[in-house]
Amino acid sequence: MQHTFLIVLIFLLLPASAFAARPPASFSVARSLIVASSSPGNAYVAGVSVVTTAPVAGDLSAVGGSIVVAAPVQGDGLLFAGSISSRAPLKGDLRAWGGSIHIEEPVAGDLVAFGFSVRDSGRAAGSVFIAAVDVAVTNGASGPVTIYGNNISLAGNFANNVIVTTSGRLTVAASTTILGKLSYEAPEAASIPASVTVVGGIEYTNASYLPDAGTSRILAIVSIGFFLFVRILGALILAGLLAGLFPRLAEAIAERAYTKHPRSILLTMLLGFAILVATPVLCMLLSLTFVGIGLAFLLLLLYFLMALLAIIYAGILLGSVFMRRFTERNTVRWHDGVLGMLALSLIALVPVIGLFVALLLTIFSAGALLQLFFQFAFPHEEHTPEML
Repeated sequence: MQHTFLIVLIFLLLPASAFAARPPASFSVARSLIVASSSPGNAYVAGVSVVTTAPVAGDLSAVGGSIVVAAPVQGDGLLFAGSISSRAPLKGDLRAWGGSIHIEEPVAGDLVAFGFSVRDSGRAAGSVFIAAVDVAVTNGASGPVTIYGNNISLAGNFANNVIVTTSGRLTVAASTTILGKLSYEAPEAASIPASVTVVGGIEYTNASYLPDAGTSRILAIVSIGFFLFVRILGALILAGLLAGLFPRLAEAIAERAYTKHPRSILLTMLLGFAILVATPVLCMLLSLTFVGIGLAFLLLLLYFLMALLAIIYAGILLGSVFMRRFTERNTVRWHDGVLGMLALSLIALVPVIGLFVALLLTIFSAGALLQLFFQFAFPHEEHTPEML
């Protein structure tokens, strides 16, 4: 009996609104949607183009490519679209995410907007938070205002503090009144007209978003170091692959470096120098004629391929020389190419002398590659040894 009396007492103490039925929500989805009937509760709409022309008694949630709110909303607004235009009063809070946001009528609650361009010509009664590239608040606000952007414009009567962080420029229109404090961070101080009234004072913080000389120097050194690391790592991988996949070709180039006739080495280097220097000149001459443009383009591609192979095989040649000197092994393995390319990369970092040594090895490799390719394409013996 006591339990029954307690349940009845709780039932009588509950407000009558707890048992009242909530107004039904409306859902609308279409490609081109025009909401022309009033919603007694919350309204949820979605479409490529959405236009609301009837009042909403509850909250409005809309998603679309373009949204136009042309009728009053008694609750909160949650809008997500590429283009948003609020042309009617909103009694609650407004949350908007979009590319272009234009608020023309008052917002009774808080305003939060994220977009590329935000223009607020209505007056929010609550707090305002806006983050966008271009921001314009042209009719003031009743609550505190916080804005992040690049180009920011303020106008109207602001009844509370205004905080602005900009990477570009802050513009305050003439006759603007700020009853609170104006605090802003910008690369340069704003030009504030004499007719502007700021009761709480102005606080400016110089915030340059460009790095200073010391930071720029550090960033440049780090960038160069990262570039060199990636370049050396790529060269090591290519050298290891070519030495492992085509060892006979690498051994043939090394054999030409170990010849007993210095004249043969000199002729090979002269051939490589001629190819690396004469080919660009020949491409320029061919490109002067309409017929030779295609041939010049093809020849230029072959030239870059030859230059890349010459650099890689210069490192492999250096690695094979080390192996013959310290291990007395004539065969070339993949780790010989990696070791030689690492040594060549470190030698090339030495000013003048290192570059000269790397250039000599590259020229010799280019000449040796050209000779070997020519012998492979036009063999003089019946059984030409395979080098690939």
